[in-house]
Amino acid sequence: MASAVETLIRSTVTKGIGKVVEFNQKRMKSDEPNPYLYGIHKPMDAELTLDDLKVTGAIPAELDGRYIRIGPNPVTAPNEAAYHWFTGDGMVHGVHLQGGEAKWYRNRWIRNTPVAKALGESPAPGPRNGIRDNVNTNIVGHAGQNWAIVEAGGYPVRIDDDLNTIAYDNFGGTLKESFSAHPHIDADTGEAHAICYEATDPTTIRHVVVNKDGKVTREEAIAVQDGPSIHDCMITKNYVIILDMPVTFSMKTLLAGHSFPYKWNPDHKARVGLLPKNGSNDDVIWCDVEPCYVFHPCNAYEQDDGTIIFDACAHNNMFAESTQGPDSSSVPFERWLIDPKAKTVTRNVLDADNQEFPRPNEALTGKPYRYAYTMSLPAGFDTATFEQTKIYKHDVEAGTREIHDFGESNVPGEFVFVAKDGAKAEDEGWLMGYVVNTASETTDLVILDAQDFEGAPVASVHIPHRIPPGFHGNWITAQ
Repeated sequence: MASAVETLIRSTVTKGIGKVVEFNQKRMKSDEPNPYLYGIHKPMDAELTLDDLKVTGAIPAELDGRYIRIGPNPVTAPNEAAYHWFTGDGMVHGVHLQGGEAKWYRNRWIRNTPVAKALGESPAPGPRNGIRDNVNTNIVGHAGQNWAIVEAGGYPVRIDDDLNTIAYDNFGGTLKESFSAHPHIDADTGEAHAICYEATDPTTIRHVVVNKDGKVTREEAIAVQDGPSIHDCMITKNYVIILDMPVTFSMKTLLAGHSFPYKWNPDHKARVGLLPKNGSNDDVIWCDVEPCYVFHPCNAYEQDDGTIIFDACAHNNMFAESTQGPDSSSVPFERWLIDPKAKTVTRNVLDADNQEFPRPNEALTGKPYRYAYTMSLPAGFDTATFEQTKIYKHDVEAGTREIHDFGESNVPGEFVFVAKDGAKAEDEGWLMGYVVNTASETTDLVILDAQDFEGAPVASVHIPHRIPPGFHGNWITAQ
């Protein structure tokens, strides 16, 4: 549990604390280059608009919209000793598909305060929540808008269909505090559910619901300890699943000058919370689980006997040593059986190979499903030198796995599922994502037939430069 002194300091974080951090950052030095600023991670230094894109194969004509992904891309060279991959300025990369053609590729920085200053512009309008206004983790379409989002303090940012920043927007003034990088849409209601936390509040997280009109209808406080980092959550028919894991805020790390102040905390109990969707703090069913860390669930659903199936990529630990990026050594794809009556969690490995970014057909979020799509990771989970070339399709009913290997030097990111119009089968649709060729320093937007997963791509849109590995993105249909 955080000491009384630490709690007091964190509850009154001010510009004065920021000055201390800034002072210590300037003093930090390293003899080794930061791997998240070189090689495949080297930031882009300009915004581009490319209209003449070559395509191999045939882009499905019914795809009308934009594949958009966001990730870190510092606008100015940071102090390498202090830089963490998760803290770079947000840059959006998108490809517009329409009528079987690739209309354009564009990349644009989110106009936070440091980016605007570096580009000689005014910062984006709209309210801010706290000192930092960087948004770099996910792009989602909801309530007729494109939202760039982040956790731990920042408000969402609306961007237009050409990827330009419109404004910071706390859902029209209905969001009181921070949002999340991972809201999940309830297909039955159109509501987006998220578990949100403030870096400055170690004792409270919040269940936030944004309705289909883009207004917050619920912001329920849930009590926690130590300031846990809760990157994602999941929903079922009746519950929101809370992942309270042993990665917590570290005042020592912050004051030392590191830009990402979260560390592995073995003294923090790992637990899973089942919050009824309309329940309060007193209604949460807490279930202990073996220590681990989950960035990304794939899906969850309730069984007839009341137990819950929860599928996720589970790291053996996180941020135990590194102050630059993720550092676990094992991240298998697992299935957890959560028993709300016994308050237990039983973990079983579905696939022992390292993998991340699990995605289902998200029309089935919170419901029984069969197929999960994940990105392979190299042995030892080295995100600094990404070299994996495969993605996986899991049949969680049959217990089988298919592999799509893009070949030597071709490094895929997260792939997302896009259903065909009128699809009847769960996997009737396409998978799409960026694949970087580290030899040619180019990138393809690759479209696969999900039902012919191991077959040749349906189409590849060729982008004549390297897009640095980002975090999350989505296919957003034309408005």
